[in-house]
Order: sequence, then C-alpha cells, then structure tokens
Amino acid sequence: MQRAILLVWLASAAGSAQAADDRTLLNHCKALVAQAQASDNAEVARCRQVIKEWTLRDSRMSVDEEGRPLR
Repeated sequence: MQRAILLVWLASAAGSAQAADDRTLLNHCKALVAQAQASDNAEVARCRQVIKEWTLRDSRMSVDEEGRPLR
C-alpha cells in the first residue's frame, strides 16, 4: 500500500516542477535509498535518479534555497 502511494507520488512529482515538493521528494528518496540494501527495484532506481538530478541542479545554483549566496 505504501509503495503504491509512493509510486503515485513519484509520478505526480515527476510531472511538476515545484521546488518545495521536489525537496520533500528528495528527502524521502534519500531515506529510501539509505534503507535499501542493494535493491534494484524500480522505486529505488527512480529515487537514485531524483538524487542525481538534484545533485546536478545544486551544483549549478549560486544561491541556497533561502536565497543566500553559496560562495
């Protein structure tokens, strides 16, 4: 049941570009990947992709999420 809710949530989050909701998704995915022990199911793979996209996005940002300069 919980996985079904997560999959629906992932699908809706993938279609939208809302930073706050995406940050919640990122935090959830980090927790999920940390708990997954070498699991290669679709849910973990999607979360790994979300984390990778956020890492790339954050590396291009000049300010943090509160608008303060990073450098």
